[in-house]
Amino acid sequence: MGRLFGTDGVRGVANEDLTAELALGLSVAAAHVLAEAGSAPGHRPTAVVGRDPRASGEFLEAAVVAGLASAGVDVLRVGVLPTPAVAYLTGALGADLGVMLSASHNAMPDNGIKFLARGGHKLADELEDRIETVYEQHRSGEPWDRPTGAGVGRVRDYDEGFDKYIAHLVAVLPNRLDGLKIVLDEAHGAASRVSPEAFARAGAEVVTIGADPDGLNINDGCGSTHLGLLKAAVVAEGAHFGIAHDGDADRCLAVDATGAEIDGDQIMAVLALALHEAGRLRGDTVVGTVMSNLGFKLAMERAGLQVVQTAVGDRYVLEAMKEHGYALGGEQSGHVIVLDHATTGDGTLTGLLLAARVAATGRSLAELAAVMERLPQVLINVPDVDKSRVNTSGELAAAVLEAERELGSSGRVLLRSSGTEPLVRVMVEAADIEQARAVAGRLADVVKSALG
Repeated sequence: MGRLFGTDGVRGVANEDLTAELALGLSVAAAHVLAEAGSAPGHRPTAVVGRDPRASGEFLEAAVVAGLASAGVDVLRVGVLPTPAVAYLTGALGADLGVMLSASHNAMPDNGIKFLARGGHKLADELEDRIETVYEQHRSGEPWDRPTGAGVGRVRDYDEGFDKYIAHLVAVLPNRLDGLKIVLDEAHGAASRVSPEAFARAGAEVVTIGADPDGLNINDGCGSTHLGLLKAAVVAEGAHFGIAHDGDADRCLAVDATGAEIDGDQIMAVLALALHEAGRLRGDTVVGTVMSNLGFKLAMERAGLQVVQTAVGDRYVLEAMKEHGYALGGEQSGHVIVLDHATTGDGTLTGLLLAARVAATGRSLAELAAVMERLPQVLINVPDVDKSRVNTSGELAAAVLEAERELGSSGRVLLRSSGTEPLVRVMVEAADIEQARAVAGRLADVVKSALG
């Protein structure tokens, strides 16, 4: 079988790809790998388990808890909370591991399992590989080491996690949000209670939409992947701006008072300048990805700041941040990591810090976000080509060089092989949208002829 772990845990259609049996088995394997790593003799391991509101999360949570407890791990069940809340609580409570059941921005039928190591950190590839190896060994007939009697894990609800996480969020804000009216779209997801409570405690007047999860409506026409409802609500309410999360609230996108979208690059630009002003942007550097808009990089350079680019994926952003000690990084999609206060992307924290900057400066979100100009970006997917030759074709290299000469310093070309499909992605940025489309179209034609 193929590798179970993808770029963000194990994900698939609940009860089809992601079954109760798989959830239980992976949890026992994770207990053996994560709970035993570095434990002192006689140590009784603990796990924090949370989920988003998907209906399938109910039976999958039961399977995960059963697996952990059967492996001798005590379980603190925190209920419906965002992924970053589970990560924070895993670290704050000194737990040996954390487990989050969520498929993030995916549609309701999907679900996923994300394991977190001590401290609330995402797993390195080698830890995921070890968990998968232990799981496969058991499937092939190797028995588990099963405790009995007092050795089995105990399970209890940890309702205090809700207040503990909100108190953490509010405590790290540099200033209050009094005087701001903010619309929050919770995607009928994991932050439906947390985010409105945190913003209200910080002093904002809060209007919520998409905050009535029923287990079936998560991400359904709302949240960070569908901003239409939020745009309309902000304008109708006369709010200062709006914030949108995804199903597990590790993302944050925004709209200004007119309903115009503010993406992850713009949010990072605003936060980078705030951290720089406060002397907390270590190395005067922000971490983005190769898909970050060129306008973001140009804006940071104008401010005397550097941008380090990684492969696409918040895990790669986080790796670069941890390796070099950088304070801020993220993606255009709204995954923003503020490493002084979170071990992963935290949509609620990001929204709060963005609001705090608006409150502190007295400037509108539109004015703050105008620090960067989003250059027009055209993306064309070219299917049915030999993506393995994208970096070796002389014809393609020549075409890219010519495109880069034409665009000059105000444009950019990026060719990427898809990680999951037989296609190559052609991305072109330019100051003029028509120029971007023309260059991208020409390059796509060369990709077809050179790699077809």
